[in-house]
Amino acid sequence: MKLTSYSNYCLRVLMVAAARSPDLTTIQDVAIGFGVSKAHLVKCAHQLGTWGYLETVRGNKGGFRLARPANAIRLGEVIRRTEEGFELVECFDADTNTCPLIEKCKLSIALRRALEAFLAVLDGITLADITTNGNDLLTVLDLQLPPASGRVPGVVGPTVRPAPAQPR
Repeated sequence: MKLTSYSNYCLRVLMVAAARSPDLTTIQDVAIGFGVSKAHLVKCAHQLGTWGYLETVRGNKGGFRLARPANAIRLGEVIRRTEEGFELVECFDADTNTCPLIEKCKLSIALRRALEAFLAVLDGITLADITTNGNDLLTVLDLQLPPASGRVPGVVGPTVRPAPAQPR
């Protein structure tokens, strides 16, 4: 099974928002950090805002931030929303199934159990769980907190950050 790029980008947007929380970040920052198209990320951020994961702020100094605490956002919930479907094999879709083994096949039973286990693991993981190293994530992406913030997630007190690397 492979997640779509859309799911991947949505999770990346949420991770950066969590790492920079409660400060705003921008699509431009995420696009440069990950080296991906702004157009893809705009779609992700818009939908994540519609679903209530992000708060978007318009204007010159706008951007987005988490609308809910990171520990209240479960990865399984996000993946269920971002993926079109979970038809791992054709027999998972009764409307298009042509497999003659449908009544006797134990493979589909095993694959359904595997899918349920996959989603159950993601249901047990929050955005907070995968961003406990938020400072490290931001450093790798050459993203910094806004200068006025003076703090780094998970660190008490002001932190001196290295200068950003030259654009790639």
